[in-house]
Amino acid sequence: MEGASVLFDQLRQGDRAALGRAITLIESERDADARPARELVERCLPLSGKSLRLGVTGIPGVGKSTLIDALGTWFIAEAHHVAVLAIDPSSARSGGSILGDKTRMDKLAVHDAAFIRPSAAAGNLGGVARRTREAIILCEAAGYDRILVETVGTGQNELEVERMTDLNLLLMIAGAGDELQGIKRGIMESADLIAFTKADGAARERAEAAMRELRNAIGLLPVRPSGRATELMLTSALSGEGIPELGLRIEALHEQDRLTGLLHQHRNEQGLHWMRQAIDMGLRAAFERDEHVARAMRAVQDEVREGKKSPFAAADELLALFRRGAAPLP
Repeated sequence: MEGASVLFDQLRQGDRAALGRAITLIESERDADARPARELVERCLPLSGKSLRLGVTGIPGVGKSTLIDALGTWFIAEAHHVAVLAIDPSSARSGGSILGDKTRMDKLAVHDAAFIRPSAAAGNLGGVARRTREAIILCEAAGYDRILVETVGTGQNELEVERMTDLNLLLMIAGAGDELQGIKRGIMESADLIAFTKADGAARERAEAAMRELRNAIGLLPVRPSGRATELMLTSALSGEGIPELGLRIEALHEQDRLTGLLHQHRNEQGLHWMRQAIDMGLRAAFERDEHVARAMRAVQDEVREGKKSPFAAADELLALFRRGAAPLP
């Protein structure tokens, strides 16, 4: 794979294939790729931050990809460049993923002003892939100013997307029932906008009734940091109903947060969160690579499995072993 400098120059020139290779580099688990990946992100960082970052979440089947296709096309008509980071669920057993989002976004997939990157969640909680935030930075450096992050759609764990986007759009469909919608308090509190999808024809009346009921429930939630209540809208990606109104509202909320300083504050807090996440990941990797821990792990695991030692005592023992072998700070 090309070095960080070559990839940086190519993606800055609008080479979508190079952008894809750059994201592959930062997603790599190979030790040899860690340094060039970090160098590439650092080079892109000064050129990032000027986009609107939108998280799109909702249960499978709600129509996330179809709505993103319609909304992204509307953004492009408004002279924007759209990057879609679509996170596919991974098999818990094989780690495999379908990665089929490009086939579900017919218009964006063939548009020169759009870039679609499917990535596997690979077991990560939060409905997003491990390197999604770095991928956002690369897309912004490549000139994309509307970044849409489509999450897995698994429910409560999708809150992590709030820590990498500016606004969050929750999609719902009337008639699915709360037990199928996976509507949790945390997700409701993190949503800036809730859009009922497929609200056309005979389904529109059901969507209007569901929206009225949900508006009453939202009134019971605490006030968001922005001071705004979650807004509700009706949309139909197939007919185009409500898509321009949704796009304009997203733009207006983003501009409002920029002018009040809330956007700047929100992104600063996100940066601190991801620094802590990186520390956690680095410590975990160092722990697992430690040869003393690796040798002791097999015996300790057997004792836990056989009920001879509690998981907590085993963890304390391994951590103590790791601390004794860790190099002192300079």
